[in-house]
Amino acid sequence: MKTSTVLKIIIAVIICLGIGFIGSIATQTSVETWYTTLEKPSFTPPGWLFGPVWTLLYILMGVAAGIVWSRGFHHIWVKTALYHFGFQLVLNASWSIAFFGYQSPLAGLLIIIALIILVLITYKWFKIVNNWAAYLLIPYIIWIFYAAALNFEIWRLN
Repeated sequence: MKTSTVLKIIIAVIICLGIGFIGSIATQTSVETWYTTLEKPSFTPPGWLFGPVWTLLYILMGVAAGIVWSRGFHHIWVKTALYHFGFQLVLNASWSIAFFGYQSPLAGLLIIIALIILVLITYKWFKIVNNWAAYLLIPYIIWIFYAAALNFEIWRLN
């Protein structure tokens, strides 16, 4: 693997982890207070699981974005793929701000629905640029579908 590719992967991973950090700040505002008072579905995972899962997902997302970026930002497909990727990162952080920061499961649900659509579009564009980069997004796609179901149930129960 070329040094420039490794550098792009490292930069992309740092950006993704940074977005995760922003989301965690919003989460910390109410995860130990408001969130504990909510009625949750039986399939809610233990709280300790979220940090490691999201860290792994952000790393995989960063590696995927770095691989796509390494194909050359001059290429229109790469630009399109990374544009969608960046926009979904914004929605990703927005979900934490809406759900935990504003304590709004409904706003979170609306954002996560948009996020799912955008991540699926991102997957399609990543697949056009590089199959492996797209495959690295599959755990993220699975997790946000799960998170959407969890978000929906929390909204419904409360």
